[in-house]
Amino acid sequence: MQIALKELLAEITRQLKPDQFNDYCPNGLQIEGKPEIRHLVTGVTASQRLLDAAVEAGADAVLVHHGYFWRGEDSVITGLKRKRIKTLLDHDISLIAYHLPLDSHAVLGNNAQLGAMLGLTATGELLKQNNQVMGLVAELPEDESGAQMFARIEHALGRTPMHISADRPIRRVAWCTGAAQNYIEQAVRIGADAYISGEISEQTVHSAQEHGIHYFAAGHHATERYGVKALGEMLAQRFGIRHTFIDIDNPV
Repeated sequence: MQIALKELLAEITRQLKPDQFNDYCPNGLQIEGKPEIRHLVTGVTASQRLLDAAVEAGADAVLVHHGYFWRGEDSVITGLKRKRIKTLLDHDISLIAYHLPLDSHAVLGNNAQLGAMLGLTATGELLKQNNQVMGLVAELPEDESGAQMFARIEHALGRTPMHISADRPIRRVAWCTGAAQNYIEQAVRIGADAYISGEISEQTVHSAQEHGIHYFAAGHHATERYGVKALGEMLAQRFGIRHTFIDIDNPV
């Protein structure tokens, strides 16, 4: 089976509604390849390793969460940017990227998918600005210790998180994937006992300790593997195309 590139993009637009977001990069088609898609490869970041793997897999398009042309970056196409773009153009592969729209989607989004991976049922939103849902909140059916939440994250993600512990049980937990460590203050404001993000900063440790809240840094890459994979699986099922998720591991 195959689908026209423009039809694939139209379906993603219908699902993610990127026009509703004020983002740091262009959402949608970033580099145009062949007009028909038979094999879609998904991954977190459009690194050279992912592109090389996509070429080897025979991809017609690569769909990622972290693409190119970020606000404020140098606009010249030299060095590694030139090599990456040349790889796509030489093999007629489209690059498609969705950033905040893929974080925020209620079902396919990174936050929703991370919650599902952790066995957490969202009961609310951590923060909502305009149409951008930044993180989710869940109420546990019973108290958990910090050690139990640590084990839950480690088992689900196959990765050891960093834990800044607190002297309190966990009943309300908030999370936001990726570089969302600064939302710890919002987690405190809504009365969360624990906050999970991808990355951690030096000041996050002090914030967690002084507020007395459990904080877990589970990895930017590790927390954002699941949205793009879920989107690819949905598109493959809907259009009968082949889909391959390629996980290029990243310790951050």
